[in-house]
Amino acid sequence: MTWDAVANIFQGVTTLVNSFSQDPKMAFARIGLILLGFLLIYMGKKGYLEALLMIPMGLGMATVNAAIMFFDPLNLHGGVGTFFVEAQAGATVDAVKNAAEIITVLQINWLQPIYTMTFSNGLIACLIFMGIGALLDVGYVMARPFQSMFIAVCAELGTIITFPVAQLFGYTPQQAAAISIVGGADGPMVLFTSLRLAPELFVPIAIIAYLYLGFAYGGYPYLIRAMVPKKLLAIKPPPPKKKRDITSGEKMLFAVVACVFLSFLLPVAAPLIFSLFFGVVIRESGIKEFINLLQGPILYGSTMFLGLMLGVLCDVNTIMDPKVLPLLLLGMLALLISGIGGILGGYLLYFITRGKFNPAIGIAGVSCTPTTSKVAQKVVSKVNRTAIILPDALGANVSGVITTAIISGIFCSLLAK
Repeated sequence: MTWDAVANIFQGVTTLVNSFSQDPKMAFARIGLILLGFLLIYMGKKGYLEALLMIPMGLGMATVNAAIMFFDPLNLHGGVGTFFVEAQAGATVDAVKNAAEIITVLQINWLQPIYTMTFSNGLIACLIFMGIGALLDVGYVMARPFQSMFIAVCAELGTIITFPVAQLFGYTPQQAAAISIVGGADGPMVLFTSLRLAPELFVPIAIIAYLYLGFAYGGYPYLIRAMVPKKLLAIKPPPPKKKRDITSGEKMLFAVVACVFLSFLLPVAAPLIFSLFFGVVIRESGIKEFINLLQGPILYGSTMFLGLMLGVLCDVNTIMDPKVLPLLLLGMLALLISGIGGILGGYLLYFITRGKFNPAIGIAGVSCTPTTSKVAQKVVSKVNRTAIILPDALGANVSGVITTAIISGIFCSLLAK
C-alpha cells in the first residue's frame, strides 16, 4: 500500500499535516478548538460549567475539528470541509464559502433537518423559553417588583454600552445590537435577536454567547468577591413582613397580563414573550402532563440539540473568520459590564435601604435563571451561612429575563430591515 493510499484513508491526519505547511495559524487553531472541546466536556462533568449544554457542545466542537477532510472536487474552504457538511454538486457549491453558510441551505448531512426545523426559524429559542417558563416562579417578582426590576435594569448595562462599542469596531447597527444582547446573558434571546437582525453572524454570535455564558458563571464569583467586601457579603436580608401567600391564580393572571401587554408593546418579540409566559401559565395551571412535558423532554431535548449544533458549527474556519475575532472581546465585555452593573445596582439599594440590602444580589440581575441566583447565594453562604438571599436573587433573575426580552424587542423594532 502506497503512502498516498494511506494518506487518503486517514484524511483528517493528512489535512492537519498539510495545513502546518500551508496555513500554520489554522492548524494550531484547529488543535486548540479540539482541546477546548475536551476542556468543556471536563468542566461540564466536574460541574464547573453547565453540563447539559457544555458536554454535547464540547464533543461536537472536538469532533468537527478533528474530522476536517478533503472533498474533491467540491473545493470547500479551498479544498477542505468537514464530514458533517458535504454539499451537493452544482451551483449551490459556488455560492457558499464555509460550514455556517452551507448548513443554511438544504444539503445532504444528518444534522440539516434539526437546523432547518429548529434553528433557522428560531424555534429552538422558543422551545427553551417554554421550558424555562415552566420552571419560573413569578411569585418572587410579584413579592418585590420594584427591587427586582431595578436590579434587572442595572444588569443590562453591558448591553447598553456594548452596542455603541461594537459599532466602533465596524459592525452595522443591526450586527452591533445582535452582539450587545449577549450582555443580557439570555441564550435564547441571543439566538432570536441574531436571527432577526444579523443572520450572517448568527452562528459565531450564538457560539460565543454560550461559551462565554459558561465561563462567565465560573468567573462571576470572583467578580462578586472583588467588588463586595466580606462585611457586606454577610448582610442578612431583613425578615419578610407577614404577607399572604401569592396564589397560583394570581401568578397566572400576572403571566397572562404581562404576556399580552408586552406583546402589544413589542410585537416583534412576541414569539419569545409568548413562549416564556406560556411556560409560566402551564406551571401555574397545574396540568401535570404539560408541566412534565415542558420541564422534561422539551427543555432538556432542546438544550441537548442546542449544545450539539453549536459545537458542530464551531469549526475552525468559522471561528478564525476576521469578522468573528472582535466578537470574542465584545462578548466578554458585555457580560463583564452587565455583572458590574448589577452589583452597582445592588450597592444603590444597599444605600437606599441604609445597609439592609446585600449588594451581591445584584449579580442575579444577569438573567440566566437560576444560575446567577445560585452563584450569589453560594458566595454569600461561604461568608455567612445564615444569610439567605435566594428569594431576592430569584426575583431579580426572573426580572432579568423580562428586561432582556424588552430590550431585544426594542432593537428588533427599531433596526430590523
